[in-house]
Amino acid sequence: MMARPKRPLFLAPASYRRRRLADASRLLPVFGIILLFLPLMWTEASELRLTSGHVIYFFGVWLFLVGVAAAFAPGLKAGDRAADGSDEDED
Repeated sequence: MMARPKRPLFLAPASYRRRRLADASRLLPVFGIILLFLPLMWTEASELRLTSGHVIYFFGVWLFLVGVAAAFAPGLKAGDRAADGSDEDED
């Protein structure tokens, strides 16, 4: 019986972080939809009106999602370069 070649049990830390960051970026739109629909669950159907508080909440959620996506972007871009094996900027 042939022995299987041993392979590492865990990924390298940089590769692991890059994959988790990509997973988090894929879940960001789902999280955003949930946050944007929360005000609908707070109000009853007969009282469903757009108030200034709702507009401020929507703008705040939008700003938060843009900020999180901007924070994720450098890590994802660095991961693409590491996966391709090129260290040069392609402008």
